[in-house]
Parts: sequence; structure tokens; C-alpha cells
Amino acid sequence: MRIDVWSDVVCPWCYLGKRRLEIAIADHPRSDEVEVHWHSYELDPDAPVGDDRPMTALIAKKYGIAPEQAEAGQANLTRLAADVGLDYHLDRTRRANTFDAHRLLHLARELGLQNQLKEALLAAYFCEGRALGDPDTLFEIAVGVGLDAEAVGAVLGSPEPYAEQVRHDEQAGVELGVTGVPFFVFEGRYGLAGAQDPEVLRKVIDRAFEEV
Repeated sequence: MRIDVWSDVVCPWCYLGKRRLEIAIADHPRSDEVEVHWHSYELDPDAPVGDDRPMTALIAKKYGIAPEQAEAGQANLTRLAADVGLDYHLDRTRRANTFDAHRLLHLARELGLQNQLKEALLAAYFCEGRALGDPDTLFEIAVGVGLDAEAVGAVLGSPEPYAEQVRHDEQAGVELGVTGVPFFVFEGRYGLAGAQDPEVLRKVIDRAFEEV
């Protein structure tokens, strides 16, 4: 069974959703029959390559809330992440443009290393506070999971490689009505938005398997 997921590597709910999905799959008796495919979605496509302002300040400004409210929301996310074994340090995160990261994820898909790179990028951002808009950082992470250094350098050295694939993913998301991530599509039939609990995901997986 195929599960397609639209997400971004700077979305805290996406990392939480990824881990919850993995828990749901791992506990399923047919887990070895499940294939997960990651699709590009940019939460902040106009973001600069780097922005040193704390994310709490940006969140407070974006939603028109007090900084204390933004901090409380971040603390809640950190607790939820800890429940599934993720060590979030959201105070270290900074705004980042993720277009190049998504291009590298398409390269990784061709090499059978997409899930490994996805995990490494999310961990680098949310657990280590690394700058995912920085080419040197992206290069190090991508090579670190086994991607060929020359191929990674070719992608990062030009705006063209895999740009079309990223835009295709994003357009497909628009056509599906994706307005927020993570967004899951099970066997091309059932769509589910948000970082749902493993129990909810497991039930949808069961239903999708009934029609495979």
C-alpha cells in the first residue's frame, strides 16, 4: 500500500506527524507492505535564505498574538514531540527557505534514500537548530546520509535540478486541496490532514488495505 505525504522540513507538526505515522506502520501486521512517498510543500516560499530572528517572535507577529502565547504553543509542541521520542529545541530554530532542501529530497528519492534524508533534515532543524537554508549545511546533511557528493553539489550549484519536480508536487497538492501540512493520502483514496494520533492513522491504513 502506498502512502503519499505532503510536508515541509521546517514544519514542527510534520516531524510529529512523520513519527506518529511510523509508529502506526510499525505496529501494523502488514507493515512490510507499506511504502511512504514524501512530497514537497513550502510553508514559507518567500522566506530568505537566512533570518536570525527567533521563530517565537515571527509566530507572534504572523498570528497577531502575544510572545508569551507563541512560547506556550512552542512548549506544547515540544511536549507532544517528546511523547514520541523527539527532542525538540524550538528556541534554536530560525526562518529558512526550504526550496533547495526539497530539491535534494527529489534527488534522494531517485537514489532510494528519501526517507533517510527527510529524517536527517527534520532532526537537524528541530533538534539541532541547524540552518536549512544554508547550502553548506544542506550539503553536509545530504552527504551524511549517503548521497553522492558530486550529485549533491550539482543540485546546490544550480537552481534548475529538480525544481520542476518540486513545483509539480506543490501543484498536485493544490489540486488535492492541501492547505496545511502534514497531509496524508492513503492508496490514492483517503486524505487525512494534520499530525494525527497513531491510532487514527492505523485505522485509515486498515481501511486502505481492505481496498488494495
